[in-house]
Amino acid sequence: MDLTTVADDEAVLHDGTTVHRHEGLTPATAYELGGHRFRTLPRPPGERLATVCTVNDVHFGETECGILNGVDDYPIYTTAEGDEPYPELMNRCAIADMRAVEPDVVVVKGDLTARGTRAEYQAFLNAYGPVFGERLVHVRGNHDAYHGEDFASHAPISVTLPGVTLAVIDTAIPAKASGGVAAETLGWLDQLAADADRPVLVFGHHHVWNPDSPKRPEGYFGVNPDDSEKLVDVVGRRPRIAGYFAGHTHRNRVRRFSATGDVPWVEVACVKDFPGAWAEYRIYEGGILQVFRRISAPEALAWSEKTRDLYAGLYEMYAFGALDDRCFPLPTDRS
Repeated sequence: MDLTTVADDEAVLHDGTTVHRHEGLTPATAYELGGHRFRTLPRPPGERLATVCTVNDVHFGETECGILNGVDDYPIYTTAEGDEPYPELMNRCAIADMRAVEPDVVVVKGDLTARGTRAEYQAFLNAYGPVFGERLVHVRGNHDAYHGEDFASHAPISVTLPGVTLAVIDTAIPAKASGGVAAETLGWLDQLAADADRPVLVFGHHHVWNPDSPKRPEGYFGVNPDDSEKLVDVVGRRPRIAGYFAGHTHRNRVRRFSATGDVPWVEVACVKDFPGAWAEYRIYEGGILQVFRRISAPEALAWSEKTRDLYAGLYEMYAFGALDDRCFPLPTDRS
C-alpha cells in the first residue's frame, strides 16, 4: 500500500486501484495508517486565500507508452482498440479531480502534445478550455516545439491572486529536448520578483541543472547550465520567490541548492502514466503547501497501475519519489 498524499488535514493511500482517504486530520500531528507512519503538514497561519492546481506532460496524441530512445527491449503499452486513448482518459480524470477542488487557476506546464501538431494542441484546448476557461494558464514544452510550431509560446505570464503571484515562463527551445531561459525572460522575472508584495511561484516545463554539481554537461536534458545558473541567481537574490516548479522528467523530486537555501526546485510527475499526477497549492495568509495528488478515478488507476512497471520495473521508484518530494510547505519568508 502506497502512502500517496499527506496534507495538513488529510492523508490518501492507494492499494492498487483501491483508494483509502482519511480526512479531518489534525495538522502537524503524527499518525499511523495502513502500515505507514507519517506526520501531517503544519497548517500555515491565517486564512486560506487561494488554490492553484498544476499538471504537466499531458501528451495529447500519444499512442505508445514506455518508449525509451535507444532501448527496444522494454514493454510498450498501448490503448486497446476501441477504448478511449490513454492520454484522453488520464486528462479527463485529472480535470475532474482538479475541478472538484474549485481552483482559482490551473497551470499546465508543458508537453501539451506528443508530436507538436496543431491537431493535438486543439485536443488539449478542447479538454481543458471548456472546464477552466479564463482560469487556465498553459505554456509549451519540448514536445510542443519539436517541429517548428509556436503555439503556447506566449509566456512569460504573471497571474496575481490573493496571497501569491504566479510567474509562468517558457523554457522550450524549438527542435530540442533540452531547455533554456531567454535573457528577456530572466529580466522580466527579476523585475516581477523585485516589485512583488507577496510570494512568487515560478512555473516552467524544464527542470534546472544543479549549479552545485561538479559536472557541466553540454547536452543537459533540462535547462542548460548557463541559463540554469542565471535563473538560480535571480531566485537567490529575490526573497519573494518561494519555489520553481517543473515537469519534463516525469518524476516527483525536490532539490535545494546552496545559492538559494531552502527554496525547493520541484519536479512533478506526469499525467499520462504512473503515478498519474497533479499538484495542489494551498495558499494561506502565512504560507503555502504543495499537496501531491494521484488521479484516482477507477479507470485512471487501472491504467497507471498497468504502467507502474515500465523500464524493467525501475520506473516505479523513479517516478513516485519520496513523500517529502511530493508534499511539503514552501519557505515564504526569506527576508
